[in-house]
Amino acid sequence: MSEATTLGQSIPSMIVVEGLRKSIRNGPRTVDILKGIDFTVPQGEFVAIMGASGSGKSTLLGLLAGLDTPSAGNVHLNGVAISYLAEDKLAQVRGKTIGFVFQSYQLIPTLTALENVLLPHELNSDSKDAAAGMARSRDLLTSVGLGDRLDHYPVQLSGGEQQRVALARAFVLRPPIVLADEPTGNLDSTNGAHVLELLLHLNRTEGTTLVLVTHDPVLATYANRRIVLRDGLVVADEVNANPAGLAETATVAS
Repeated sequence: MSEATTLGQSIPSMIVVEGLRKSIRNGPRTVDILKGIDFTVPQGEFVAIMGASGSGKSTLLGLLAGLDTPSAGNVHLNGVAISYLAEDKLAQVRGKTIGFVFQSYQLIPTLTALENVLLPHELNSDSKDAAAGMARSRDLLTSVGLGDRLDHYPVQLSGGEQQRVALARAFVLRPPIVLADEPTGNLDSTNGAHVLELLLHLNRTEGTTLVLVTHDPVLATYANRRIVLRDGLVVADEVNANPAGLAETATVAS
């Protein structure tokens, strides 16, 4: 695994992308979505991936999550090359390595907020301690301001509350990497700012590596680094020396 160096100390690379390409057939034509992408994300970094619609950013995030297979190249997560793993092994790596926050929440409607957060713990074969999983789920929901909504179903929660449940679920197994796809895209500005604050708070307190896809340049100012895609290529990869700050506390939420 490659490493970055900061102040004389080596920082492990959590994500390594090598020569990543993705093409699809469209009738007689081949459409190149990603045209050869390389970058490395050190442990603990917050990276915003930006680009116009059709630039390839959502395809890239799907490849980082192991939800799709590249046409060429590879993705390494925490030292493991994932792009061509058998599905059972890939599922194991995903379960231990990645938390995912979707724009559309992706909560299971027949499960309560607590049950939705607990689900990754129950599905992970290495997570045998039910009591610890329950305590962790309750603590996370409390930390995002939903300690009094544990038994509510998604239909009983607002959009902002549902996204907070999704944040708690993404962090429940303490994954070293969290991927977020437009996590504030379906929210109004007040709820969006609040969800972003919570996401960054969890990122700091949990020590995760955070990769966030967004079209919002304001949101990207909070990242340590900004990678911009255009027509399937990286056209900018910029370090943000002074990321915007949010309130340190994430207790919230009314």
